[in-house]
Amino acid sequence: MECIELDSSDFFLDGDAIDNPLDIHLESNSLAGTKAVTDHHRWYAQVHCSNAPDPPPLPGTSYGSRSSRNVTARSRVPEEVLDSWDKLFLDGYQADLRVSTDDGTEILSHSCVLGIKSPVLRAIIEDAKPNHGFRCIRISGAPSEAVHVFIRFLYSSRFEQEQMKKHVLHLLALSHVFSVPSLKTVCIDQLERNFLSPDNVVDILQLAGLCDAPRLSLVCTRMIIGDFKNICLTDGWKVMRRVNPSLEQELLESLVEADTKRQERAKRMEEKKVYLQLYEAMEALLHICRDGCRTIGPRDQALKGSRAAVCKFPACKGVELLVRHFSACRVRVPGGCANCKRMWQLLELHSRMCFTPDTCKVPLCRHFKEKMQHLGRKEETKWDLLACKVLESRGTMGLISERRKFSTLIKPAGSRDVAPRLVGAI
Repeated sequence: MECIELDSSDFFLDGDAIDNPLDIHLESNSLAGTKAVTDHHRWYAQVHCSNAPDPPPLPGTSYGSRSSRNVTARSRVPEEVLDSWDKLFLDGYQADLRVSTDDGTEILSHSCVLGIKSPVLRAIIEDAKPNHGFRCIRISGAPSEAVHVFIRFLYSSRFEQEQMKKHVLHLLALSHVFSVPSLKTVCIDQLERNFLSPDNVVDILQLAGLCDAPRLSLVCTRMIIGDFKNICLTDGWKVMRRVNPSLEQELLESLVEADTKRQERAKRMEEKKVYLQLYEAMEALLHICRDGCRTIGPRDQALKGSRAAVCKFPACKGVELLVRHFSACRVRVPGGCANCKRMWQLLELHSRMCFTPDTCKVPLCRHFKEKMQHLGRKEETKWDLLACKVLESRGTMGLISERRKFSTLIKPAGSRDVAPRLVGAI
């Protein structure tokens, strides 16, 4: 009697995490059975995939050790039923299948249980010939204890945490090779929550790619990007760099993309901070010109002493100093004084945000409103966009909708979203 070997070594890495390739052996009368197993499996996947068992609830809700009372309470299957399935496997009552491992260990099982839980095992078992009342298959490349945990999970969806911690990588590969999605989900969850570390993340990333685990690949990639300086010095990275240079290139591209997004996000936050300062400056300017504050009163009344108290507008003091300089500056050359230019820009920006120019007490408000009619469309669009962004920074949605409606009417097709740059900070 000869032994047929189905080699699945491609699902393992070159590192030390998994020592040997995973080979499936089944006893048969001739080597011609290999093609029969492959064809039968392909036919089964196409015709009988609907008979595959449904995966259990999400990880963390229905699996775990027997001592986990809270987990079992939320399970749809009573604990007594799980105990019965566990006992059936551990006792091997009326077993009709022997699963042999590399060290010669034989695990008694029931072909009907394994065939229902795994379409791959079902195809292999059906092709194996009975011998003295038993069918015999062999799973090599994984420790016998890992194979034991794998088969026990097929019976009762149970495992011991220590066993999972020791053999999680083998179990992930077994779940993929034998198409057991429920066990794959558990292994991925365990790796994400308990076992990922900078020393093994590169190896697990490669295994996740081979085992079709996109979520685990994403988690590993994020971890590598977040701690790239330390992970690129590990032995796992050095091995990956030698045997899988394309993966290294993908990770470096992901690192560059993440860094670019980080810079763009920081730039947006800085811009939002500037727009918020401009909004506060607009509030302070209107407050000074309408109510008066500290030593500057409105143009049509004298400042009262009570106004000299601490002001609630954070930009009031800076705007007050700017107004004083603007009123006393003797530099008449356009653009010759940076402070005066800044004040002109603030006044013009206010006019873009003011809807009552006839009654507004801010100087030159009506002047800039009339100036709008003579500006080019490009310049007008820039100022209108700046006003929108300043209003957005404080969440004034009513004014934003009005301003955007106006911006849509005057914004030319294909124009870029650019805003005029104000000189210096308030």
